[in-house]
Amino acid sequence: MSERPPLLELVEVSHRYGPIRALNGFSLRLEPGESIAVLGRNGAGKSTALRLMAGLMQPTTGRVLLRGDDVTGFGAEDRVRQGIVLVPEGRGSFAGLTAEQNILSGALWQRPNRRETKARLERVYASMPRLVELRNRLAGRLSGGEQQLVAIGRALMSEPKLLLLDEPSLGLSPKAVEVVYEVLGRLLDEEIALVLVEQYVGLALNLCDRVVALEKGSVEVAADAVDVRDDSRLAELYFGAVR
Repeated sequence: MSERPPLLELVEVSHRYGPIRALNGFSLRLEPGESIAVLGRNGAGKSTALRLMAGLMQPTTGRVLLRGDDVTGFGAEDRVRQGIVLVPEGRGSFAGLTAEQNILSGALWQRPNRRETKARLERVYASMPRLVELRNRLAGRLSGGEQQLVAIGRALMSEPKLLLLDEPSLGLSPKAVEVVYEVLGRLLDEEIALVLVEQYVGLALNLCDRVVALEKGSVEVAADAVDVRDDSRLAELYFGAVR
């Protein structure tokens, strides 16, 4: 029997912004239900890597494979339909809509029928009960932590196999960060794979199975998270802030 292909694979992916090389031969394999932290200093190429995975941009060279199929040229809408969803930096809420309306917008690209949409919404609320209390409040009046929960709920409406998160702790209070990371831990228990870009190494290493550290677009470290957690010098050198 042939070996099952990984959920997601990036093969020698590079990307340029004009003369600037943001990623240089970046490779990654992610299995179903696995979690990987992509870490590095500002400008290392972390967010570019997430956007390439999400289909928001295409690599200059290299390939993106999903369950062994080449999806390099597929855009974000097609990636969502196939189970890859990005929670962007800044959360991307629609301020004039309620929390529930924002959450429901996550299903628009897949267009499930009314019954299925209701079932998905109930599953989101069961996974994140705090959202039930927020459902009728305008997103623009929520705290940063509450908006982040709404953004994750919106992503879950498309029932992702892989959730990409870009700086989920950015601008949040310590208590809000704790709540968000509790939610992410529960998603891993539900076998949703995660790729996480995070400025705080401690948070990411405690959550994720593996870590990839980028420096000027190239992979400098690829290791099990537990091994990096035990090397404070390495963490400080490559990852910056530690919480």
